[in-house]
Amino acid sequence: MCRVRQQSHDRNSELSPHYRKFAIVKQEWVTRPERSNVWAIRFIVWVALTFGRRASRALLYPISFYFVIFAAQARAASRKYLDRALGRRSTLRDGFRHCFFFASTILDRIFLLNEQNTLFEFHVQGDELFKEVIASGRGCILLGAHIGSFEVLHALSRDHGHAQTSMVMYEENAQKLSAVLRNINPQRNPPVISLGKIGSMLKIREALERGEFIGMLADRAISGEKMISCDFLGAPVKFPAGPFRLAAILERPIILMFGLYQGGNRYNIYLERLVDFQHVPQSERDAAIEQSVQQFARRLEHYCRASPYNWFNFYDIWK
Repeated sequence: MCRVRQQSHDRNSELSPHYRKFAIVKQEWVTRPERSNVWAIRFIVWVALTFGRRASRALLYPISFYFVIFAAQARAASRKYLDRALGRRSTLRDGFRHCFFFASTILDRIFLLNEQNTLFEFHVQGDELFKEVIASGRGCILLGAHIGSFEVLHALSRDHGHAQTSMVMYEENAQKLSAVLRNINPQRNPPVISLGKIGSMLKIREALERGEFIGMLADRAISGEKMISCDFLGAPVKFPAGPFRLAAILERPIILMFGLYQGGNRYNIYLERLVDFQHVPQSERDAAIEQSVQQFARRLEHYCRASPYNWFNFYDIWK
């Protein structure tokens, strides 16, 4: 009993200094003002729930045109990314399609939160990893990115009786959108563990010890945490090491999860094993973390090339 408490104390002391930095240095995507309008979002939700998915999708065209025309910074970042992902000079049509895919996944969140999963066609690769982790009772970190939809994972978890999934995220970004969506079906909202708050890491560890999933996105940094340079779409990009270090300290496996929108009502969901830090000696931890970040960058690049309009990171990560 004493040993368990001592291990718990050591892990807390190792986690705290690293994650306290989340509140120190804010990145561009955190400081950029949210463009969402609460009344506009509420209107879209009302149209979606009243008239259905087909009717509400008609709203996506003027919305996408608006952002292509008036969101200059996001448009420039989208063009720079698409040039690399497509392997050619992107056009205005490509930029519109990029925005339209983004808007489509947000609209679909309304129906997924409202438990209307039958509206969609899901194709899943790697579902056996879910069952394996549940059977182990150890929990795991589900690592994704701002690519496609993470909400489809929650929908599949509910349909298949999978373990509880909590999202670890920075809640100050997109507060208006999140607030409206949370009210659609409060009972079905996935629990959120906010980064940068006292007790966040304890909540993560307790959830994992209950055998739950912890969802994190690893393509943006929110502080001055350690970054690892990776080759991404032909040029160096720095990715945060924080999610990987967390998994290493807590000795948990990482499973990659990408839910890519394919147009219409179709989603392809990919689950891949990345690393299990339970089997990594502490002396080799740093090397394993760096290797895992590099592998994450390679897999993200793979899916960005396979479905280029799905990565919704509308910020210039190469500057």
